[in-house]
Amino acid sequence: MALKITDDCTSCDACLPECPNEAITEGDDIYIIDPKLCTECVGFFDAPQCAEVCPVDCCEQDEDIVESKEALIDKVKSIHPDKDFSGDVPSHV
Repeated sequence: MALKITDDCTSCDACLPECPNEAITEGDDIYIIDPKLCTECVGFFDAPQCAEVCPVDCCEQDEDIVESKEALIDKVKSIHPDKDFSGDVPSHV
């Protein structure tokens, strides 16, 4: 699943530098996560970093975008073709 940022976002900037896929951008009122780029930090971290650093807990699962662990691994490989993701991939998904 991709993550989404809820309307509770205070645009504090905490999440922006944490995303390894640059999936987070500044919207009109709140930050937005691009589901085409969100891999829930699979391949990089054991947990989604935006959710880890968010002071108001507004980064949550997007129930409308369900992806398997394999799909997230394939996505991160396509986003970062220059990196090797053949080792252990975190299993939080």
